[in-house]
Amino acid sequence: MIPKDVFEQTLLGFFSPVRAFLDDDSVTEIMINGPSRIYVERRGRIESTSAKFASGHDLLSALRNLAQYVGRPFDERRPILEAHMPDGSRVEAVMAPAATDGPTVSIRRFYREALTAEKLVAFGTISRDALALLQALVAGKQNIIVAGGTASGKTSLLNVISSYCDPLERIVVIEDSRELQLQQEHVVHLESQPGDEKGRGQITIRKLFQASLRMRPDRIVVGEIRGSEALDLIQAMTSGHGGCMSTVHATHPADTVSRLETMALMSDVALPLHALRAQVASAVSFILHATRLPDGGRVVTSIAEVVGYEPDRGYQIEELYKSELRREHGKVASRLVPTGFLPRCAPYLEALGQRLPAAMLEAAARRRRHAGGAA
Repeated sequence: MIPKDVFEQTLLGFFSPVRAFLDDDSVTEIMINGPSRIYVERRGRIESTSAKFASGHDLLSALRNLAQYVGRPFDERRPILEAHMPDGSRVEAVMAPAATDGPTVSIRRFYREALTAEKLVAFGTISRDALALLQALVAGKQNIIVAGGTASGKTSLLNVISSYCDPLERIVVIEDSRELQLQQEHVVHLESQPGDEKGRGQITIRKLFQASLRMRPDRIVVGEIRGSEALDLIQAMTSGHGGCMSTVHATHPADTVSRLETMALMSDVALPLHALRAQVASAVSFILHATRLPDGGRVVTSIAEVVGYEPDRGYQIEELYKSELRREHGKVASRLVPTGFLPRCAPYLEALGQRLPAAMLEAAARRRRHAGGAA
């Protein structure tokens, strides 16, 4: 049997045309559109490179070695590969017949140095007082969904807010491919596995989620909800498993609950739509929404509370923080400001010793004074 470190170095040798990008901290994504068209993303901008593989065969050999490294099938009958490089970088690869122009690969860089709350503030991703709110919500074991589009920074945000979990808690993390970098000591990582050509040996996110409920978790963190496992997450959130966190692809906070609803309907459980919507509204406490700006910057544009669901009005969502966009020095800048609404769980958080940020309380006082004056 080949030693692991030797296997890793051999694998990286196959990827030598893009090795420099894997070691470059300014690169966030490597996109390989066939052997001779390779692009990278730096600071949110995509740029072409002169790097190339000698041939399509060389690129395919690299991918097949990667598939062997992670123990996943990758051939003409199963032409999609979800994997990770030795450093943890996430890989999504597609080959023929699904990829008509040759093997296509996206490598999302894995950062050895974990992103911190201080760095998010320095980058302008989120305000310090909004982070203080999130810290209180996590300590209060509220269920939080991090939503946003592709490459909007959802995973990075989830990493940061998970750092507010009690270090003594037992956290079960479920992912398709390991990306989350939780800093707590008592963390259990579970990773889904594909089946063979007949589906044998498949371990889905949903199966892992169901297993995790019997593993005495204090919290369950799902890297990304993409299918019927949404129903299991919703039901866990409404049955005493507080403090759950996950990410979802969604354009706006209101779209997030609709997406969860749609994915829950993919399950084999026949649940009346009105009952499902009531469960979604009860399960999801808060939505943290991230957006990628035109210049490539990633910012939090909303922190919203799911207040409830009414049949004649739909989901009731109240924004606690929202982004004010403006133009500065020829670029789009975002400023996250409190709306004046306070979370319904504020008395509970206060009882736990969690203080809401001063800026939020001041905005709420201004709103009350304005409402009183208007009356």
